[in-house]
Amino acid sequence: MSGTGTSRFRAWWAQRPPAAGAVVMATGIVSVGLHLTGYEVLSGIAFALACAFWLGLAADFAVRLLRDRRRWLSEAGTPGALTAVAATAVLGTRFSMAGWQTVAEALLALAVVLWPGLLVRVLGNWHGRMPGTVFLGCVATQSLALLGATIAAAESVAWLAHTALVLFWFGLVLYGFALARFEWRQVIVGAGDHWIVGGALAVSALAGSKLIAADSARLYLWNSDDRGVLRAVTVALLVLDVAWCVVLLAAEIVWPRLRYDVRRWSTVFPLGMTAATTLSVGTAVDVSWLRTPGQVVLWIAVAAWLVVAAGTVRFYLAGTSGVTSTGPR
Repeated sequence: MSGTGTSRFRAWWAQRPPAAGAVVMATGIVSVGLHLTGYEVLSGIAFALACAFWLGLAADFAVRLLRDRRRWLSEAGTPGALTAVAATAVLGTRFSMAGWQTVAEALLALAVVLWPGLLVRVLGNWHGRMPGTVFLGCVATQSLALLGATIAAAESVAWLAHTALVLFWFGLVLYGFALARFEWRQVIVGAGDHWIVGGALAVSALAGSKLIAADSARLYLWNSDDRGVLRAVTVALLVLDVAWCVVLLAAEIVWPRLRYDVRRWSTVFPLGMTAATTLSVGTAVDVSWLRTPGQVVLWIAVAAWLVVAAGTVRFYLAGTSGVTSTGPR
C-alpha cells in the first residue's frame, strides 16, 4: 500500500465508532451458523475474517488506552463500547466449537475482565429515548453466558454452567431495563442498530439453548423443573425474536433506509444470530423442522453480510468516513 493509501486508511480507521465491534460480532456469528449447517469452507473463511477484524480492533483498543486515554474513557461510556465484550465472547464461542478450548477460555477470561467496568460506565450514562445500542448491555452479558455454557458443555465444568445461568437471567433483566429506555421511533428512522432490539433476544435464546445442551448425565445441571423453565423461556425468546424480525423487516420495507451506515453491521448481527439460534434451539428442544427456517435466515444473513461489506469497501474507496454524522449516539 502506498504512503497516501496508508495515511488514508489510518484516517478512516481513526474515525471508526466504538460500535465497530459489530463487524466481528456479525462475521463471527455468520461463521457459527455456517458451521452448524455443515458449510465448513465458508465458515472457515468467515472465521478467519472475524479473527483478523478482532485483532485489528483489539490493537486499536490497546493503543487508545495507552496513548489517548481521554478519548478511550469517553468512548468507554458509550453503549457501543460493549461490542468489545460481545465480539470477544462470540469469537470465543466459535473457537470452542472448533475444539480450541484453551483459546476460547482465554477469550472468556478477557471478556469477563472487560465486562463489569464497561457495563457500569455504560449504565451510568443511560437516559431516556436511546437508540438500539441501549440493548448492548444485554447482548454483552448474554454473549458471556453463551460462551460460558459452550465451554462448560465441551469441558464438563458444572460451576461454569451455573455461572452462565446467572448471567443469562441477569441479561434478561438488562433487556427489560433497556426496553424501557428504547426510543420506539428508531424502528422507523434507525440507521441499523435498531435491529439489536431483536438481536438481544436472539443471543439470549442461543445462550438458553446452550445451557440446555450443556446438561448431561455426568453433570446433572438442572432438575426436571429447572430444565422445563429454561426450555420454555428459551423457546419464548426465539418466538419474540422472530416477531421482532418481522416487525423490523416490515419497517425497512415501508420506510427504506438504503444509504450505507456503519451501524448496518448491527443489522447483520441479529440476522446471523437469529439463524444460529433457530438452528441451535431446534437441536436443544428436539424440534427438527426448525432447521429449515434456520437455514433460510442464515442465507439471508450471508447476503446481508456481503451487501454491508461491499458498502464498507465502497465507502472507504470513496475516501469518505461519514462516521461523524452517522456514528452511534
